[in-house]
Amino acid sequence: MKLPAEREAVAAACRRLAAEGLVIQTAGNISVRTGDAVVITPSGGVFEELDAEQMTILDLAGNVIDGRHGPSSEVALHLGVYERLAHAGAVVHTHAPVATALSCVVDEVPPVHYSMLALGGAIPVADYATFGTGELARNVVAELERAPATLMRSHGATTYGNDLDGAVEQMRLLEWACTVYWRARMIGEPAVMTQAQAEDVVKVYTERNYGRLSEA
Repeated sequence: MKLPAEREAVAAACRRLAAEGLVIQTAGNISVRTGDAVVITPSGGVFEELDAEQMTILDLAGNVIDGRHGPSSEVALHLGVYERLAHAGAVVHTHAPVATALSCVVDEVPPVHYSMLALGGAIPVADYATFGTGELARNVVAELERAPATLMRSHGATTYGNDLDGAVEQMRLLEWACTVYWRARMIGEPAVMTQAQAEDVVKVYTERNYGRLSEA
């Protein structure tokens, strides 16, 4: 089996996201890039049950190199990210419940908490297009060129990271941020961070070496 470690890592990430309630049944897809190859979840794969042998390996043009199953229907989205964002090492797409709910209602999720700066600040919502189409891929990639996370109108959410762990953590943070915003809106109008406040947070993170944080 080619790329066994990468295949197992993707399968494990699928099972983790399912266990945490961010994916139900087949509603999502994950990929990781290694050199000129991409390991991606199969079409119709149930996240709770996926294992390494079910993963498909593609080249960057979308040709199948290895695997017994066809690749995810959103393969164009994943390959589009790798084509346009050279530093992207992994992509995660889910129908996480709160992120998906907000994608049906808002035009963006404003930065109401400083942790959202790791997602780029305000979270955009990519324009709607039918799933599995080149149009959807272009809409999502256009937003991901500005930030590592985006909602997808009436569909779900997509994140990317330098590696698989990073992309998964971005998705977990995205769902948390969407949940905070949703709950705050139920109480009143949330306060939105100003640019000056965001810059101060980035400065403190840098000075105290808390870790990497994107500027808004």
